[in-house]
Amino acid sequence: MNRPVVVGVDGSPSSLVAAEHAAHAALLRSRPLLLVHGYLHPLGYGVPLNPYDLGVPAPSEEAQKMLERAAADLIDRWPGLGVEVRQVAGGPGATMVEESRRADLVVVGSRGLGGFAGLLLGSVGAQVAAHAHCPVLVVRPDEQPIPVDAPVLVGVDGSESSRLAAGYGADEAALRNVPLVLVHVGPPPDGDRPIPEEIEESQAAYQAEAVRLLADASTAVRAEHPDLVVREHPVRAAGPARGLIEASGAASLLVVGTRGRSGFAGLLLGSVSQAAIHHAHCPVLVARPVS
Repeated sequence: MNRPVVVGVDGSPSSLVAAEHAAHAALLRSRPLLLVHGYLHPLGYGVPLNPYDLGVPAPSEEAQKMLERAAADLIDRWPGLGVEVRQVAGGPGATMVEESRRADLVVVGSRGLGGFAGLLLGSVGAQVAAHAHCPVLVVRPDEQPIPVDAPVLVGVDGSESSRLAAGYGADEAALRNVPLVLVHVGPPPDGDRPIPEEIEESQAAYQAEAVRLLADASTAVRAEHPDLVVREHPVRAAGPARGLIEASGAASLLVVGTRGRSGFAGLLLGSVSQAAIHHAHCPVLVARPVS
């Protein structure tokens, strides 16, 4: 089955920027692009108020024209792109999660029409990133152009989630013909203060562990992509999230897993991934397995 790249479009600037990134991703993958508009408000707005008027509203002509304009614009700017459009009677988040069952990749913008200014990622984007059945590309910040030559960055911590992220990151770097940078974030240095012997031993152990984790991840990636340029980059920062966010300023894409070593079984998206999709300086790919 030729799974499409799916992007939610509601006419907002954020969703149109997401559609641009989705078009680029679809061409890189030789996949069709599907523009989807879920036309019921997630809280039920748009549902008939009369309890005897059963059923859901029909797709609107205005939304159909919006989708068709967006599709025509993308086809004009990305020659060879195949685009379909679809309206779905459902809330935008639930619609995208359902469409992800048949997608190769789902793309969401940082905010939609209902976004609040203080939120860096709207509720729809957060819902899709946490519940989708395939990888999710979160496009933020939406004022920047599509980066084309910077490396793909992946956080490595030895977890199964980070191994999946490294695999997705290698695939993305190969598609984009850019280097892959594997990053392991360790504790910050203590500056010029004298270091007690036990702390010095702990830091030496960290450095050895970082080297091992990065070497293992690099070996696995090179086995699948022998021609890919792979760099290993240990960094020191006040937490994995801050380290990855700071490093993302020099990347075209940051790839994160759904959970790291410290994740709780009940959480669908770990704290590092949550921080990345809200604060990274480049688009973020959440490496969800296809299910």
